Amino acid sequence: MDVILREDIDKVGLRGEVVKVAAGYARNFLLPKKLAVTATEANKKIVEAERHAHVRKEAKLHGEAEDLSKQLNGVTVTIRQKAGESDQLFGSVTAKDVADALAAKDFTIDRRKIQMDEPIKQLGEFKVPVRLHKDVIAEVVVLVVKEE
Repeated sequence: MDVILREDIDKVGLRGEVVKVAAGYARNFLLPKKLAVTATEANKKIVEAERHAHVRKEAKLHGEAEDLSKQLNGVTVTIRQKAGESDQLFGSVTAKDVADALAAKDFTIDRRKIQMDEPIKQLGEFKVPVRLHKDVIAEVVVLVVKEE
């Protein structure tokens, strides 16, 4: 069955593309969730207009993310945590802690955009990537120090 995608879908295609998918997949998943529409001439025109609007919106968001990235690169946040004798933290520093420290410096970043594979569990200096857009990543330096 031929459908026109209204969103980017992994391993299927990008927004605005006409793709051939299994009829059951289209009928039971793509069409009810409004991720795709059937491939007719009228729908092709509508989806093309949506795609142009989406491209303009993405360009604006990308530009804003680039500006924020320039401001965020090189920012150092200090987080104080209780630690034991061997510089091992009693808790851990999570993405939420980093987001709160950035908020104290007037940067409102959603904690889900802070890319930490695992929480920080030791004292020291760490570079933490922040994904502001799908292809814009800034690096923030997180300094974890012992709480007195």
